[in-house]
Amino acid sequence: MFKYDVNDRTYLSLMNSRDAAELYALIDQNREYIGKWLKFPSMTPRVEDSQAFITRTRWGYAKNEGYWLGIWSDGNLAGSIGFLYFDQDNRKTEIGYWLGKAYEGQGLITASVTALIHYAFDELNMNKIEIGAATMNTRSRAIPEKLGFKQEGIIRDYEFLNGGFIDRVIYGLKAEEWKESTLKFKRKQETQDEH
Repeated sequence: MFKYDVNDRTYLSLMNSRDAAELYALIDQNREYIGKWLKFPSMTPRVEDSQAFITRTRWGYAKNEGYWLGIWSDGNLAGSIGFLYFDQDNRKTEIGYWLGKAYEGQGLITASVTALIHYAFDELNMNKIEIGAATMNTRSRAIPEKLGFKQEGIIRDYEFLNGGFIDRVIYGLKAEEWKESTLKFKRKQETQDEH
């Protein structure tokens, strides 16, 4: 079963059927907040919808088609992150994520995305990772920008949400770029440690 320790307080894990009530409660408590930028809260009016989502994502994991993981912080479900798909022919994937409002500002998404980047490049042999976000969602956009993703373009009127169309910005990161930035970071750390 997939479980990835992010740090001593946080781990990523496939959700089980017993997590459906906690997942639903987190969505329900943050319905308006998350729903400002994402459609799924409006499609999750009952706990059974969370149960069905967990079943689908476990099938996606079993078939290697992409899957979502719970983000667990201090034993509580804080949000979710996942690979939206795996394009094996072109060796690329896309990462999506969301977090309950009470868990923001703790670095959970940055650490979780970093973990999935390492996993995608090192374990899954992907060449490229994409992240998409609504152009006006500055908090979500800050993650790929902080992690060295390059802005590749804007898709106009990408999605009809909350009575209007929203544009979507697409970011991309190639394996060679990640390795290069990781090496630079290590060299910088080594230099600082020497002084």
